[in-house]
Amino acid sequence: MPKKLNCWEYMECGRESGGPLSDILSTCPVSMDTKADGINSGKNGGRICWAISGTLCGGDVQGTFAVKYQSCLSCKFYLLVKSEEGEDTYMYNINVRPD
Repeated sequence: MPKKLNCWEYMECGRESGGPLSDILSTCPVSMDTKADGINSGKNGGRICWAISGTLCGGDVQGTFAVKYQSCLSCKFYLLVKSEEGEDTYMYNINVRPD
């Protein structure tokens, strides 16, 4: 089975913790969100980025889940995670983890 990518790997943004652009453009909160570690088989928030506030998508700071979710529905990475995880995709509040 191929490795499941985190958003920063798939998007090649360089804003992950320790990434080549993290010092220049800031570190995306997804890569540092340890409470989301393991959700959808990702490292930190790497595979549930749509549910994390303040992500740095498209070069702009995004808002809360409620504000940005509609744009995430058409994101290639979101669609990839949904296809890889299937019905087991964890979609919502990272503060209420799946069992």
